[in-house]
Amino acid sequence: MTDRDRELITALRPLLTAEAAAEAPAAGADAEDIEQDVWARLLRYTRTAGPPADPARWLRRAVRAEARGALRRSRREIPYDPTGAQPRVDAVAEPLVLDAERRRALLAVAGQLPGRCPALLRALLSGTDPTYREISSELGMSQGSMGPLRSRCLGCLRRMLTAEVGVPELRGKER
Repeated sequence: MTDRDRELITALRPLLTAEAAAEAPAAGADAEDIEQDVWARLLRYTRTAGPPADPARWLRRAVRAEARGALRRSRREIPYDPTGAQPRVDAVAEPLVLDAERRRALLAVAGQLPGRCPALLRALLSGTDPTYREISSELGMSQGSMGPLRSRCLGCLRRMLTAEVGVPELRGKER
């Protein structure tokens, strides 16, 4: 580790601690784990590309990426239970299969929407969890127009699904 690396780590430590503490609860991860992963990422990055041009910006992006990765891993991983009280694999797999089937059905209906809605909803529902900036560059649209377009697309999708499924009847005290 060079003196330059040590200076960079010393300068970024408070920002990394704060960013990791802010992102960790939503990701269901420990802030210390995110910090450790970001430090490892930073060291790999500096070995290949040198220090980042804007270290604070790089660090914030790395923290968000590590938090998203931790969230994706937590959804897929099954913790080891040495007592044997762990649920059966098929009991764990069933909700995943049902979620995948719901996603396929939703994307099939979304494909019937007009204009740019199918592409936007496919991007929003992708498993990679892209940011608005990434989606806007992929679709060739301004980032500011995505919110209103998303709102219109979801409204249209809601109307299509309501017509397809039907509105449930009121029961009991709802009247």
